[in-house]
Amino acid sequence: MLILSLRSAHRRRLAVGGLILLAVILYRRFNWHDMEPGTLRSRMVGLQADSPEFQLGGEVFRILGGSIHYFRVPREYWRDRLLKMKACGLNTLTTYVPWNLHEPERGTFNFKGNLDLEAYIKLAGELGLWVILRPGPYICAEWDLGGLPSWLYRDPAMQLRSTYKGFTQAVDAFFSQLLPRVVPLQYKKGGPIIAVQVENEYGSFAVDTEYMPYMKEALLSRGIEELLMTSDNVDGLKKGNVEGALATINLQKLRDLHLSHLDSSQPQKPKMVMEFWSGWFDTWGDLHHVFTAEDMASVVMEILQKGLSINLYMFHGGTNFGFMNGALEMHSYKADVTSYDYDAPLSESGDYTAKYLLLREVFSKYHGESLPDVPALFPKMSYDASTVYQYMPLWEALQLAGEPFKSESPVNMENLPVNNGNGQSYGYTLYETTIPSGGTLHSNDKVRDRALVFVDSSFIGVLKYKHLELAVPEGKGNRKLSLLVENCGRVNYGKTLNNQRKGLVGDILLNGTPLKNFIIYSLDMKPRFMERLKYSHWKEVPDKPTVPGFFRGMLFVDGYPGDTFVKLPGWSKGVVFINGQNLGRYWSIGPQQTLYLPAPWLHSGINEVIVFEEQEAEKTIHFVNSPDLGMAVDVE
Repeated sequence: MLILSLRSAHRRRLAVGGLILLAVILYRRFNWHDMEPGTLRSRMVGLQADSPEFQLGGEVFRILGGSIHYFRVPREYWRDRLLKMKACGLNTLTTYVPWNLHEPERGTFNFKGNLDLEAYIKLAGELGLWVILRPGPYICAEWDLGGLPSWLYRDPAMQLRSTYKGFTQAVDAFFSQLLPRVVPLQYKKGGPIIAVQVENEYGSFAVDTEYMPYMKEALLSRGIEELLMTSDNVDGLKKGNVEGALATINLQKLRDLHLSHLDSSQPQKPKMVMEFWSGWFDTWGDLHHVFTAEDMASVVMEILQKGLSINLYMFHGGTNFGFMNGALEMHSYKADVTSYDYDAPLSESGDYTAKYLLLREVFSKYHGESLPDVPALFPKMSYDASTVYQYMPLWEALQLAGEPFKSESPVNMENLPVNNGNGQSYGYTLYETTIPSGGTLHSNDKVRDRALVFVDSSFIGVLKYKHLELAVPEGKGNRKLSLLVENCGRVNYGKTLNNQRKGLVGDILLNGTPLKNFIIYSLDMKPRFMERLKYSHWKEVPDKPTVPGFFRGMLFVDGYPGDTFVKLPGWSKGVVFINGQNLGRYWSIGPQQTLYLPAPWLHSGINEVIVFEEQEAEKTIHFVNSPDLGMAVDVE
């Protein structure tokens, strides 16, 4: 009887074992997540950093990474850009997550369309790329306020990137929406995410010693199980790291100092350059920065020969569409341009460069088999110039902007009572009041960032950071003083993040006396405003149109659309909209002279073109087949 019972138990164990084996086979057969390398068992371990070399799936692994930000590339081009990354010999995609796009208003979240992060990560996995996720909440990235949402500023005591309760509560709410979407996509759960970065370059900020431990716990408590990393330049390595995370370094030229810092801070650990800057970004009024292909490839080879892993920042930069560019404020304020071409291996419009070809040769030596063929390029098109045939002065378009707000004193953009109590984030704000006389108008250093000044709708000058005073001509009786203030982009890096409120941030003085009794219009130029504008009463364009104003033309596309570039010779400064899509800012001071217009935003037939011009309009808008990013200068 005992023997029969043992035999029955043995048969049950065999049956259960068979079911488990069948489940494993089915999982490996039908689950897209279980990509090479390694076995199902190795998925229990993940990326390891316990020895001088990374291990993934129980095998030595070299991270050959590149950055492409999904939010800077039209979704229709995600696959194309990732396939080109794969064909260059890279095995890992890195991407930031922009909090300000995903939560544009407090408690309102958007993970759809071009912001479908899950789809982007899954696509990378399907194409055979691993993923390092850099969820912030601060990302820098030459992105407005480093990705932090402007509604945080409605708290007058806000302390960004700290354990200040108002900030951590907002981060917790965002992470509680974001992380459940990516947790199932981790390596140990069958997905492509092999590592997650804790915050970003905190060593350069470092105002709160409790902040990085808090950020680490914010990730772990919401289900992040993969290897944690931090990312800093050499000066910030010690202050930016957190126990339990692998420190990585950001650089453009490799120095012995970099290696010694990594060795001393974490001996016998893998070394990685999280951001190898393949080029550089540009600011308005400067030159276009380039890093020669030969010099770049030389540094990449040196990094690899010394046994380090690498991530190219950027592999493909893309575009700061809309009003999303960031800014610098070191010795002076400088706003970043719309293009984020970055002189990267893959151009802003997805074309191969000399850097790409050199890198493909370099990375091919780190693969056991030949690389995939490079995908074909999409055509770049020239189109007939669009003749501007209608216009609307700004003063007439104000009626479409919603009810103005009345205030005794100026109110900064973020504290305006608009957008469901979240304030205004981007665009322009118009402040109007009456003045009894002329004299000296003094900005009191309260203009952020640039104000066009008008008396009775006649332009009299500009107030900005370096231009604090303006002469107001004398006149009879009370006159209307208008200040059209542009948020040119919030600083994305450095110690001034807590001081990036925009619009008029305090009193403006006329003859030493603060101006009072303002009427304030929010001109964020969101889609709903542009839709109202589209169906409003437009005028024929006179020989000398009133500016600022909106100018409308048509782009005719015969057949299937192709990528093109908008060029505006003779225009001064403003914003371009195509079929309601905000392409971004243009400015004649350069360096950038064209705006990238992706084919997916066009359709066959007539396409609507609207230009908001601040000061000097022309009659034609040109569409050319190649970019003009301006006169180049080598990165220092």
